[in-house]
Amino acid sequence: MKILIAIGSKDFSTPTLRLGMKVAQAFHAKTTIIDVGEKISEFSSHLVELAHDQMESWDFDPPGVDVLEWAFNYLSDNKLIDAKQIEIGFPRSRLIDDGEDRKLVYLPGTVCENVNLILRNGDIVAELRDEVQVGKYDVTILGKSRKRNMSHDLLQYINSSIFVVNNYDNQKFDKILLPLNEASGMMKVAKYAIRVALALKIEIEILTVLENKSSNQIKSYNYNKVVKLIRRSGVQYTIEEKEGVVAEQIIKKADKNKIIVMKASSMSPIKRYFKGSIPLSVMNACDVPILIVK
Repeated sequence: MKILIAIGSKDFSTPTLRLGMKVAQAFHAKTTIIDVGEKISEFSSHLVELAHDQMESWDFDPPGVDVLEWAFNYLSDNKLIDAKQIEIGFPRSRLIDDGEDRKLVYLPGTVCENVNLILRNGDIVAELRDEVQVGKYDVTILGKSRKRNMSHDLLQYINSSIFVVNNYDNQKFDKILLPLNEASGMMKVAKYAIRVALALKIEIEILTVLENKSSNQIKSYNYNKVVKLIRRSGVQYTIEEKEGVVAEQIIKKADKNKIIVMKASSMSPIKRYFKGSIPLSVMNACDVPILIVK
């Protein structure tokens, strides 16, 4: 399992980094923390590279390094990286350009296999998309954007599951809200929900929304197989059935002490545009963390 945690500033990224590292610990994942800074012009980029070559003598850092240093200090304070690395301090001199339009440094982890720090510059969606393609990450964790178009673009163009950290203030969660239907791919969603539930020692609340269907119709072979998997995992769970519009019922059941884990939309981009995406509707309306599994 490989996880990418996207941070954007020292002032607003603490919730994302805090919950992101908890999720990484739950999956015992190889973890990368990335900051996407403002795009640098070709002329400025040359100056930055020149300054980078002279950093030690000039005591000058490229743009964005201060955010990575802040992330390093968070990891150090919470003992999430190796003690020897903490003693050495932020490895500024080991921040290297790897030829993929990014600068990175590798750190030995404690709760995770390892923790990498990466700096990119440019458009946020494009740079995250490229990083996911290069790094082949399974989950991208990031804070909720106030721009609705960005939320759509992140779901549309990033080829990994998306965990949006929204309104998280280090509160204790008590449930995973798992909207369950008969669609294929629900086994993977359930496995993600189980891992998070086991790590946080919380139960799973299975929600089935019936759109003018009988409960017998919805409980297909796939549905029963998922419920059986959750039961065998040892995680406590409940099942509730509602009737109505799927997105509306999920939004009603979401509260601040829950994490939503749900399947990404399987509709084509054109159908999503005209009919709307249930995960996107839920993400825009709810003030809770949500993991959308692709």
